[in-house]
Parts: sequence; structure tokens; C-alpha cells
Amino acid sequence: MLEQIWQDISALPSYLIDANKRIYIPYLLSAIVMAFFVYLKASKSKSVRGFFSFLFPKDVWLCKSAKLDYALLITNKIIKAATFAPIVLTMVPVAIAVTDFLEWVLGKPLMLQWPEASVIAFFTLILFLLDDFTRYLLHLLLHKVPFLWEFHKVHHSAKVLTPFTIYRTHPIESYLYACRMALTQGIAVGIGYHLFGTALSMFDILGANAFVFLFNIFGANLRHSHIWFSWGDKLENWFISPAQHQVHHSDNPKHFDTNLGSALAVWDRLGGTLIKASEAGKINIGVGKYDAKHDSIYAIYWLPIKLAVKSLLPKKKIVKRSTQEKEV
Repeated sequence: MLEQIWQDISALPSYLIDANKRIYIPYLLSAIVMAFFVYLKASKSKSVRGFFSFLFPKDVWLCKSAKLDYALLITNKIIKAATFAPIVLTMVPVAIAVTDFLEWVLGKPLMLQWPEASVIAFFTLILFLLDDFTRYLLHLLLHKVPFLWEFHKVHHSAKVLTPFTIYRTHPIESYLYACRMALTQGIAVGIGYHLFGTALSMFDILGANAFVFLFNIFGANLRHSHIWFSWGDKLENWFISPAQHQVHHSDNPKHFDTNLGSALAVWDRLGGTLIKASEAGKINIGVGKYDAKHDSIYAIYWLPIKLAVKSLLPKKKIVKRSTQEKEV
């Protein structure tokens, strides 16, 4: 176990050179370029020093909330290695189950003889759509189910946003997302195998799904930041912009449970939960008027468990006695 923990911790610097990670260096650089255009539009005095101050304000990056995010990146990695990593749902049994089910319903695998490029394009697209849709569904459940909300509240209790806020999650939520990923990939592989056989691959850019790469390179790191970057009403009907995700983190009750999608805005539009950046107005970050009390690593890990269990217990009925009723 100690060896596994050390391997996971020592792998953290590789996040910067892994195209499947949000803090991959090219993704960070593209976010900086986009932030520069926001700076040019918003600032009267334009200088390198001014841009640096705009990009890295101390009250954001050195805020206690942000410091907790940096620590969680490490502690969550340790917890995952020590606990649920060995028992997380894996893709292979899901793929086999999906293949067997499709064979039972539709008969033997079709083995369609499509051109290789068409097969790759189909598989890449179906994998992206399934991944984005299941992210939306799980995110919706995390907001709507009180038991699950207590864990997801950890992410929303951030009082400032930086690219490292993506790692501000409770281990229970991380486990659910890991299982979701295995389920999604298994379904995609099962469908692909039934249609085309074993010759499955996807269009990738530097090892990442091409659609995911494009999503990340076009400002994904600004989603968790203080920099307001909108794509305009037309695009925001179809894709969730960085500004729209910041609206999702707003402490205004009007914005609660909105913009739940990851890349595509279609799911929110169908569910009536889409808010465009132009409709939001000024926002503040947080969970609302109350304090979630996630002010330490211990509180972030323990309070959600305590409150989640409490949410399952029967609520006490409060009976108001009439002012005219007298005790005998």
C-alpha cells in the first residue's frame, strides 16, 4: 500500500505533461492567452506587470480556500491509493455485459465493414457524448439528492476559484466519478464491439480524446478562475463557457442547480437549467448565505459524512402548541 501511495504522489508532477489532465501545460497556456484578451478589454493601463497582477491576484491564489485546494490535490491522491483505487468499477466487465446484452437482444455482432476513419470517428463521438451525458446526470444527482449533495458541497464551498479547484472534491464523489467513467467507457466499447468488432480506436490528440482536448484547450481552466470569459449567447446555447460554469458556482439562489453540463449545454437546455453568461449579472462564489464550515482538511472530509448520514435519518416532527392550549 505504501508503495502504491508513493507511486501516486510521485506521479503528480506528470499531470502537467498529461493531455488527459486539466492542468496540462498547453491547457494552462491557452487559458493565459485567453485571459490576456480579457485583460486588454477590461484594463485601461496595459503592461506586463499589470497583466501578471490581473492573472494572479493574491486575494485569490493565496486565499485560505485556495490553499485547501492545493492540499486536497495531494491528500485525495493518498486516500484514493490507500482505499478505493483497488475496488473501483472497471471498464472490462461493463463492456462484456453490454456486448452480451446487445447480442441477446439483437443477435450476433453486426461486424459492419465501415472505412477505418468512419469507425474511429463514430467511436470517438459516441465516447464523448456518453461521457458528457453521464457527467451531467451524475452532477444532477449530486445537486438534487440531499445525501449526495453533502459530498458535492465540498466543491461548491470554495470561496475563490483557481484551476486547482477542479481537485477540490470529497473522496466519495471522486469514487462515484471514477465508477461513472468506467461505466461510460464500458458502454461505448460494448456498443462499438457489437457494431464493428475488436478494431476500435479513437481520434486522439496527444493521447486525449480529440473532443476533450479541444474542450480543454479552449479555456477549460478559466472555468475555475476569477476571469470572466463568455462565448456569447449563440455558442452558449450549445457549449458551456467558462463564465457559465462560474455562474454554476454562484452563491445566488437563482443560480443554484444551473449549468450542470460539462462541455455541452444541450442537456441543461433540455432540462431547463441553462443560464447564459449575459443573463447572470454580477456573481459571488460560494454555497449561499450560510457557511459550509469547510475551513480545514479535517472538516472537508468529516463534515460531509456526518451530514450525509444525518440526511438519511427521519426528521423530527415539530408540533406547535396552540397559544390557547393549557397544560393540565
